[in-house]
Amino acid sequence: MGKSQGYQSQEYPKHPFTLSSKEIFNHLKTNDQTGLNKSQVEEAQKSYGPNKLEGEGGVQWYKVLLKQVSNAMILVLVLAMALSYGVTDYVEGGVITAVIVLNVAIGFYQEFQAEKKMDSLRALSSPSAAVIRDGHVVTIPSGEVVPGDLVQIKTGDTVPADLRLIDGMNLECDEKILTGEAMPVAKDFKIDFSNNTEFETGVGDRLNMAYSSSTVTMGRAKGIVVFTGMYTEIGKIAESMQGKSRKANRSLSRKKGLGSLQPAKGVLLRIWDGIGQFLGLTVGTPLQKKLSKLAYVLFGCAILLAIIVFGVNRFNVTNEVAIYAISTGIAIIPESLIAVLTITMVVGMTQMRKRRVVIRQLSALEALGGVTNICSDKTGTLTQGQMITRKAWLPGVGMYAVDDADDAADPTKGNISLGPSPEIVKIESEKKGIQFDLGREDTPNSSTVKLAHADDIPAKNETGQVPEVTPELREFLQSTALCNLASVRYDQQKNEWQAIGDPTEIALQVFAHRFNFGKKSLEEEHAWTELAEYPFDSSIKRMSVIYQQDGSGQAQIFTKGAVERVIDLCTNLGTGTNQRSITSVVKEEVLAQMNLLAEQGLRVMAIAQRAFDASIDPHSPPPRKSVEEELTLLGLVGLYDPPRLETRGAVRECTTAGIKVHMLTGDHPSTAAAIAREVGILPANTARLAENTASSLVKTASEFDALTDAEIDSMPTLPLVIARCAPSTKTRMIAALHRRRAFCAMTGDGVNDAPSLQSADVGIAMGLTGSDVAKGASDIVLTDDNFASIVAAIEEGRRMFDNIQKFILHLLTSNIAEVVLLIVGLGFQDEAGFSVFPLSPLQILWINMLTSSFPAFGLGREKAGSDIMHRPPHDTKRGVFSWQIIVDMTVYGIIMGACTLLTFVIIVYGPGGGELGVDCNRGFLSRCDVVFRARAAVFAELTWLILVSAWEFKSLRRSMFALDPETKREIRFPFFTDTYNNRFLFYAVVIGAASVFPAVYIPGLNTKVFKHMGIGWEWALSVGAIIIFVAGVEAWKACKRRFGWFAGEEEVEEEKLGLRQGFVSFSKSFSRSKSMGSESAGEKV
Repeated sequence: MGKSQGYQSQEYPKHPFTLSSKEIFNHLKTNDQTGLNKSQVEEAQKSYGPNKLEGEGGVQWYKVLLKQVSNAMILVLVLAMALSYGVTDYVEGGVITAVIVLNVAIGFYQEFQAEKKMDSLRALSSPSAAVIRDGHVVTIPSGEVVPGDLVQIKTGDTVPADLRLIDGMNLECDEKILTGEAMPVAKDFKIDFSNNTEFETGVGDRLNMAYSSSTVTMGRAKGIVVFTGMYTEIGKIAESMQGKSRKANRSLSRKKGLGSLQPAKGVLLRIWDGIGQFLGLTVGTPLQKKLSKLAYVLFGCAILLAIIVFGVNRFNVTNEVAIYAISTGIAIIPESLIAVLTITMVVGMTQMRKRRVVIRQLSALEALGGVTNICSDKTGTLTQGQMITRKAWLPGVGMYAVDDADDAADPTKGNISLGPSPEIVKIESEKKGIQFDLGREDTPNSSTVKLAHADDIPAKNETGQVPEVTPELREFLQSTALCNLASVRYDQQKNEWQAIGDPTEIALQVFAHRFNFGKKSLEEEHAWTELAEYPFDSSIKRMSVIYQQDGSGQAQIFTKGAVERVIDLCTNLGTGTNQRSITSVVKEEVLAQMNLLAEQGLRVMAIAQRAFDASIDPHSPPPRKSVEEELTLLGLVGLYDPPRLETRGAVRECTTAGIKVHMLTGDHPSTAAAIAREVGILPANTARLAENTASSLVKTASEFDALTDAEIDSMPTLPLVIARCAPSTKTRMIAALHRRRAFCAMTGDGVNDAPSLQSADVGIAMGLTGSDVAKGASDIVLTDDNFASIVAAIEEGRRMFDNIQKFILHLLTSNIAEVVLLIVGLGFQDEAGFSVFPLSPLQILWINMLTSSFPAFGLGREKAGSDIMHRPPHDTKRGVFSWQIIVDMTVYGIIMGACTLLTFVIIVYGPGGGELGVDCNRGFLSRCDVVFRARAAVFAELTWLILVSAWEFKSLRRSMFALDPETKREIRFPFFTDTYNNRFLFYAVVIGAASVFPAVYIPGLNTKVFKHMGIGWEWALSVGAIIIFVAGVEAWKACKRRFGWFAGEEEVEEEKLGLRQGFVSFSKSFSRSKSMGSESAGEKV
C-alpha cells in the first residue's frame, strides 16, 4: 500500500472496503459518535504524518534564485561590473561583484522565506475537511486529517482522504481522476464486500469507499478515514498528478490551430512565454508585473543616460567616461524595489490571517483596497448563524412560542407556550418586528422594534410544562425532525448538549427534541427508516425525504423549504379535523401568517408532508417532481438569527469609506428587510425618499431577474437587498455593478456560487460553511464567515496599497534626485575635459542598497492611518502610480537633487575656488582634495535627506509634525510619538543616519572605495540642507491641502441618493475634509 519514510505504515488485516464499520472503528480506536479526542489526534499526527503527497506543492529554490538573477536591477549591476573590470578599476568591480552576490543572496533568502510563508498561508485555504473530534464538528485543512477521523462530506466537497463510508444518502462522487470514467459513481455504505478481495474488486467498484481528491457531486455521507497521504489511491498514482497544462495555442501539433503553421506558432509562443517568465513580465500579480515592466523601463532609461554621458563627452569613451556612465545607470535603478514589494505582501498576508482572512490569490491584496461595493449573504455573515426556533404556527391549533432560550443546542433551555393564532389576536408589537440589542442610539424618528416574546401571548402555559402533543403537532414534529440532517445529543462526560449540522436544521431539530421527538428516537424507537433523500437545492429552496415506518406499509414524504416554493406544491392545509383545501383565500391567509413572522425578522419555513403509495428502490428513487406534489402544509416555523454585534459598525465603516453594502439572501423579503434595517443597510424609514428610489431598494430575485439590462441600468440605485436570491441572480447583480463601473466583492459558500465568485472582482468564500468548490473559485476565504472580517480585509488591503505607494515614492524620489545630480554634474569638467561625478558609483550603491532599502521596508510595515476608512476606494485601473505619486516624486526628487547639487557647488566653487582636479573619478590625487570633500558632504546630505524623507512620506498630505490627527489632539507636539510608533522605520532612520560617519572617516574605505574623504565645516551644509528639504516638502504638502490638489483621491464623493448606510439618516455622504463635526447634517427619516 505504499511507503512513507519515517512514519508508521497504514495497514489493516484486510482492505478496509471488505471490513465492517465496527471492525474499522475497533482497529483505529475511534468512537463512532464523538470521533477522535485531542490526544489521539496528536498521536496519529506523529505516527502517520501529514495528509499530503510527496513532492506536492512546495517552493522550488532554483526558480526563486533564477528570478533574483533575471531582474532588471541585477542586469544593470552586471553591466556596471563588466564596465568596471573593462576599465581595470578592480576595486570598484570587486565591490560591485560583492554587491551583486550579496543582493542576490539576501533577495533569495528573503523571497524564499516569503514564498514558504505564502505557501503555508495558501494551504489554509486549500480543500478543507469537516471532521468530528471530541463530539464537535471542526473544519480543518485537509492536510491535518489523520486515520481514524470521522469526516462529513456533502455536495461540492473534495474528499480529503480515502474514507470507508458508514452513513450517507444519495452520495455520488466524481472519480474520473482515478478511474477515467466521466459518470459520477453512486455510493452505498451498506453494501457488504466481506467475501471479496482487493484484487477481485476494482477501485471503481468499491462502492462503500470514497477516495481522496474525488469530488462529491450529489448527496452527503459520513466516513472514517482509513488512508492518508501516499497510502491513498491517488497517492499511488501521484506522479500522474504532477503534470502542468500549457496555455492555449502552444501546441506543436498540425492537427490544432493553424494547421501546418501551428508548430511554428507554438514554438514562438513558448519562447515568448519563457522570456516573459524569465524577465518576470508574464508571471505574478498585476502589480508585480507592472513593477517588472517599470524595472525594464528604468533599465532602458539607464542605457539612455549612459548614451547621454557618452554624447556629452563626444563619444570619446575613456575609462573616466565609462565610470561616469556606470554611475548614472546605477543611480536610476531602485535595486531593492522588488524585494521590498515581496516582503510587504508577505506581511500583508500574515496580517490578513490574524484578522481571519486567508488570501488565495495575491492579486486580491491589491484589489481589496479598490472595492466600491460588497454583496454579502445574510445568514452567518451579517448574522450570528446561531438559529433558535422562536415561533411555530399550526393551522387550527395556534402559535407555539419559545422564550428565554439562550443556547441554540440545548432543548431544555427556555419556556414553550401555546397561544391563539395572530389571526385572532393581532398583537401590535408583533407587527413592529424584533429589536436586536446592538447598542444603537435611539432617535426620535427611528422605528422601535421589539421581539414578540412569549409574554406577549395571552394564553401562556402557567405551569411551565411542555404543551400537550396533539395529533397535529405530532405530524409537524415528525416532519421537522426527519426532514433534517442535523443531530443533537447530550454528552454525559462533558455535561453539555452538542449539535452537529446546519444552524437552520439544528434549530428545527432542537425544537423537535423539546417534545422528545428527535430524529434518532424516531428512527430507533419508532422504527422510521429513510428510503430516499432529495437534498436542499438553492435554486428551488427546499428539501424532501421519504421515510417508511415498519409495519405501516406506506411511505411518507416530508418536505421543508421556503414558504413560496412549498405552498405551490400543496393541495391541503392542516391535518385531521383542521384540514382544509388550499384555495386562493386560504393561500392568502398562510402568506399573511408568513409576513407577520417575517416582519419580526424571523426566517420563515414551511413544513409539509404526504403519503406515498408507490414502491421505492433506494438505489433508484422516483423523480423529484413526482414526489414533491399534492403535499399537505402542516404549518410554518419562524427561526431567530440575531445580527452579529459588530455588523452595524462594520456597515457604518463601509459608508465612511465610500463602500456600498448589498444584502443578497435566500430569505423572505420581509425577513431580509427587517435585518437589513437593523444593521443599517436599509434606512429605518423610507417615507421621504422618492417613490422610484424607495421601490428599488428591496427586490426579490424574480423581480430583479424579470428586468432587462436597460431597465436595471435606468434604476436610480441598484437594490440594497435582494431576497430569495438564486446563484444566477448574483451573477446578474455583478454584471449590473460592472456596467456602473463599480469594483465589487461577492460572498458565496455553495457549489452554485462558483460562477458569481469568479465573475466578481474579489470573490470571498466562507471558510466554515463554504464548499471546496466555492473556495477554489474565490480569491480570499473568511475563516470565521463574518462580515466584519471583510471590512477588516478591505482596511488591510488599503493599508498595504498605501504602504506600497509610500515606499515606491521613497525609492524613486531618491533615484530622481541622483539622476538630477549626475546629469547636471556632467557640466563639472576637469582640466582634461572629463566630467567629474558628484557621487561615485559605490556611493550610489551604498545609498540605494543600504540607505534606501531599510526605510522602504519600514514604510511597508507602516500601520494604517486613522483616516484610512474615511477615504474612497482607490482607482484600480490607475493603480499605485496615481498622478499624486508621479508629481510628488518629481517635485521631491528635484528638491532633493537641487539641495545636493547646491552643496557640491558651494564647496567646489566657494572655498574650493573651482578646483576640480584631474582624474578624480579614478582615485585620490593631490589635486582631488576639494572634489573628495564635496562628495563626502553630498553623500552625507543625500543619505540624511533620503532617511528624513521616509518620515515625511508616512503621509502624502499631512505634515510630518502632525501625522495623526488623533495623536495631535492628545499631544501638543506629536512628532516623536508619531515617528516612534513604527519602530522598525525609526531605528532604520537612526542607524542609517549614524552609519554615515564611519563611511566618511574610516581610512581606505573612504578614499579608495567611496572616493571621498573626511570633512569638517562641510557638515553644516549637509545639516542645513535637511532644514531646506523639510521646508520644501512641508510647503508642497501645505499647497496640496490649501488648494485641494489631488484631493479627489482622498475624498468620498457625494452620492446622488445620499444613502449613508449604518446610520439612522439619509443625508449627503461626506468627504473627510468636510465631515468633522458635521455628520449630523441631513434629514432624519
